[in-house]
Amino acid sequence: MQSLNEKAIELIQKGEIEEALKLLNEQIEKNPEDPAAYINFGNILARFEESEKAERFYQKALTLDENAGAALYALANLYYNQERFQEAAVLYEKALKAGLEDHDAYFMLGMSFMNNDQVKLAVPYLQRAVELSPEDAEAHFQYGLALAKLEHGSEAISALSRAVELDGEHADAFYNLGVAYAGFEEDAEKALSCFEQAIEVQPDHYLALNGRKIMQQAIEGN
Repeated sequence: MQSLNEKAIELIQKGEIEEALKLLNEQIEKNPEDPAAYINFGNILARFEESEKAERFYQKALTLDENAGAALYALANLYYNQERFQEAAVLYEKALKAGLEDHDAYFMLGMSFMNNDQVKLAVPYLQRAVELSPEDAEAHFQYGLALAKLEHGSEAISALSRAVELDGEHADAFYNLGVAYAGFEEDAEKALSCFEQAIEVQPDHYLALNGRKIMQQAIEGN
């Protein structure tokens, strides 16, 4: 037999939000010590950008179970969206320690560190995200950016190449792959090709347009 929480999640997925909220209210009244109901309620509030209210529900869930991975992860996402990256990182780490073995949690922890200019700390988490979800183009892209920032040229090129293999419409990945070829391998031809592919995807990509011009001049100068 389905629990009220399970029924509520089904209703949320169907877009029947009011009915879901009624069930979650009922569950909270019946069992006020159930953290799942507070987490699900918070998720609905977060979806509608009721951030302060959502935070209160996640915090309530954590007072009932400080190792509730779903609450830690959801609250971390809330902080990340508010650009509270340091606080988000702490909560993502706690969620992972609580057993939330999810590629999104590793990716978001890595991104929190990236946004806080802590690139060295970001790399192992972005690497783990790529290992857990090898088809995730954005994870490969961000991993490649982090490696490039740390001057790991060949690894950066490998990660960025995988990103564009997985997503041929990722203009920023093509652009950064071009930068990597130009900077780490001094290969103007490959760099130019990447910039042109970025422009094909996004004709107004200013950085790629500028990169193409510089590479064309370099090739003509030789």
